[in-house]
Parts: sequence; C-alpha cells; structure tokens
Amino acid sequence: MRGTESARALSAAMAVGSSLGLRVDDATVLHDSNKLTARLLPCDVLARVAPVDDQVADFEVGLAQRLAAVGSPVAALDPRVQPRVYERDGFVITLWTYYEPTGAPSVPPADYARALERLHAGMRAVDAPAPHFTERIARAQDLLADRDRTPLLAAADRELLGNTLRRLGRTLGEHGGDEQLLHGEPHPGNVLDTKDAGLLFVDLETCCRGPVEFDLAHAPEEVATHCSGIDKDLLAACRTLVLAVVTTWRWDRDDEYPDGRRMGEEWLDQLRTESGRH
Repeated sequence: MRGTESARALSAAMAVGSSLGLRVDDATVLHDSNKLTARLLPCDVLARVAPVDDQVADFEVGLAQRLAAVGSPVAALDPRVQPRVYERDGFVITLWTYYEPTGAPSVPPADYARALERLHAGMRAVDAPAPHFTERIARAQDLLADRDRTPLLAAADRELLGNTLRRLGRTLGEHGGDEQLLHGEPHPGNVLDTKDAGLLFVDLETCCRGPVEFDLAHAPEEVATHCSGIDKDLLAACRTLVLAVVTTWRWDRDDEYPDGRRMGEEWLDQLRTESGRH
C-alpha cells in the first residue's frame, strides 16, 4: 500500500481490534505491499489488511480453519474473536495468532521439506475450489500484452518473457502427473519459524491446483533434495516458470512489492542466462 492508504489500513485494523474487546494501544507494521500485516499491541494479535475490492480473505479464513482441523502446519486465527472477515473503512481485516519467531537466520532444508509434505498431506484431505496453477501464465501474458501497464519493459525483455511463458505453458500443460491442492507460494517469506509451534505456513490466498513440484519451485533449492518422488525435470520447468511469472509482475506499473524493480532486473538477468542455455 502507499502513503495515506497504509495509515488508513493500520487505523482500520486497530479500530476493529478495539471494537472486539481487545486491548489495542499501538501497532507495529511487519509487512506492507499489496496487503498490510501488523502486530497489534499489547493484545498481541496479527492483523492482515487488504482493500475491500482486492482480496479473497473469506477463502483464506475458511481454508485455514479446515487445514488446522486436519493437523496441517498453518497459522491459526486468533481464538479470542470470531473467526471471520471484518470490514471497516474500505478494508477487510482478518485477525490471526501472533507467533514469536525463533530468530534463526534460515530454516533447515530438511525441516522445510517435512513441513511442506505435512501441508500437502493436509491439503489432500480437504476439498476446496482453487484455480489451476497455469492460470498464472495467462495472467502474466495478459500483463505483457498490456504495454500501458508495463511501460518500462524493454522490447527484447518482453519477447524473452513471452517466449518463456509460451514454451513452459506447453510443457507444463502436458506433464501428465498427479495434481492436488497447493499452497501456491510457499517461499520463505510465507513460512513462520516459531518458538512454540514449529514451522507454519501463512498467506493461503495463493492456493491453486497443480503438481507438488510447483510448490517446491518456490522453496530454496536444497529443500527438494529432502523430498521423495519428485520429477526433477518438472521441478526445473516449474522453477523457470515461477521466475518468469514473478519477473513479469515486477514490471507492472502498479506493483507495490518492496524493492520490486531492482529484483525484476536481477531476475531478468537470470532468465537471459537460462535462455542462452536452450
């Protein structure tokens, strides 16, 4: 979010918490991009805030409850308030348990792999509607085709991204392997390394259907070495697809990802290198 919108979102979260009987004297912003995440104090609640017209909070709340019920390693909603989506001042707010982090610099790959396997097992036990992972290819292609939304993307880079997405779209659309409900973006930023509850996954609004290799493509490369039954060629294709999609998103003129343009440049360099190998 930007400027006054972030301040309004934070005020809305604090007001909702107070209206529910929680003591909210202050708040600390933990993350701010297209959505805002804040720790409300001293009640110690994690608030996630999104514009009312740009969110799937109801889906996330419902899925989190169902996954928690089957023992999946997901963050829980705060038990002191009704588990639902709250709306105030043009924002939707959900209230979650705050978990104290361990402070470790990174998650051991073997632990990451075990947690992701537990998450996938839980997701096989629930039936939830979700888009197919290849829909992200179509969204990225639409963005590339709209030059008004990607005005700073050079012609050669636009062609590189478009060719990469088309090639992988054909490859992955014909992989023929097993598919299931996935997290969609289980990268380290969506994994909490907590003191009391172990590893927990957050941000379930990105869920989609596809092969487990697509989820693994978001994790550090070492994680896959601790997983069994993985199609290495499919995983490699998924990694390149993820790189091409997120690179495209960084060139959206409305992108609010922190330091997104610098990352978009770095990822384009990676794709240029990969393209030279084919």
